[in-house]
Amino acid sequence: MVQDIFETQKMIEDSVRKFGEKNIAPYRDQWDDDEHFPVDLFHKMGELGLMGVLVPEMYGGSGFGYHAYVAAIAELAYFDPGIALSMAAHNSLCTNHILMFGDEAQKQMWLPKLASGEWIGAWGLTEPNTGSDAGNMMTVAEEKEDHWVLNGSKNFITHGKSGDIAVVMARTGDKGDKHAMTAFVVERGTPGFEGGRKEKKLGMRSSETTEMIFTDCKIPKQNILGKVGDGFVQALKILDGGRISIAALGYGIAKGALKCSIDYAQEREQFGKPIAHFQGISFKLADMATEVEASYLLIKEAIEKKNRGEDINKISAMAKYYASEVAVRTSNEAVQIFGGYGFTKDYPVEKYYRDSKLCTIGEGTSEIQKLVISRCLLR
Repeated sequence: MVQDIFETQKMIEDSVRKFGEKNIAPYRDQWDDDEHFPVDLFHKMGELGLMGVLVPEMYGGSGFGYHAYVAAIAELAYFDPGIALSMAAHNSLCTNHILMFGDEAQKQMWLPKLASGEWIGAWGLTEPNTGSDAGNMMTVAEEKEDHWVLNGSKNFITHGKSGDIAVVMARTGDKGDKHAMTAFVVERGTPGFEGGRKEKKLGMRSSETTEMIFTDCKIPKQNILGKVGDGFVQALKILDGGRISIAALGYGIAKGALKCSIDYAQEREQFGKPIAHFQGISFKLADMATEVEASYLLIKEAIEKKNRGEDINKISAMAKYYASEVAVRTSNEAVQIFGGYGFTKDYPVEKYYRDSKLCTIGEGTSEIQKLVISRCLLR
């Protein structure tokens, strides 16, 4: 079993590496400069099986587990963290929400298109004034005879404009009531559903981040995932898996920054020898490598617990918190090792540095993860 997992991981890593060298590396800088979301790339990723990594084969997916999923995210992050972020959001949020809480008809209807990459998915929870305070969201859904009418807006949504389908959380009861939120599936083209302003970002610029706006948006009752009022509980379970995704993203960024630093330190010479031979540099590399490996071990533990069906609330928060902070620290040290060159766009470490910061913010800040961890410890 362990050997099978290892071989699958190795196959995924090799496959993604070849794909990235051909389809991402030549265009990465241009996408970053233009803040371009390369939709066609994700269709190609679907052909490779990366858009339905966790989806069973019966619904058109790859049928792999979280070990392969983390390997794919980390390898993509080496080439472009923004692409890895979009792949992760598509898989762990929108697609996984339908997989976990959709009925059989809903799975048959939407999962094959998502898993194949024909459709790109979005997930709508965050609002302008209710980031982590989701219980007080302003987006509301009102029940009519055979449908619901959705009004409100979401922001900081990955693929909010280009996505073909979105899972959207809306309030269907009183503010603050944990059983007053419901998950709706909204397809692009539904009257009253449109993408809003696109964010101009420090990093992750190849991943689209926009508003989603709903104005008297009519949604069939059969588009509800699970029961009315279960949306908040569903979202928390989705975010547990989402933390593994962001942890994998942070790990991939840190791994990439470390590799670039090792290569550069062995090539760059000062005073007649490679700078890797100086303790000031070699000790940095040692610290970076230790933290990168430790972050992976936390992710691996989260995966093992999830595979055993155990509660991963604490360990997934630990993995996300630590791997995200390591991504920032490692990228920062990489820029330092590169010196003045690290401050230029001629080398990839400045992009790792910019992109890494989102890991400490996206899907809940590092402070939120510490709150989750401490609550688990003090129960």
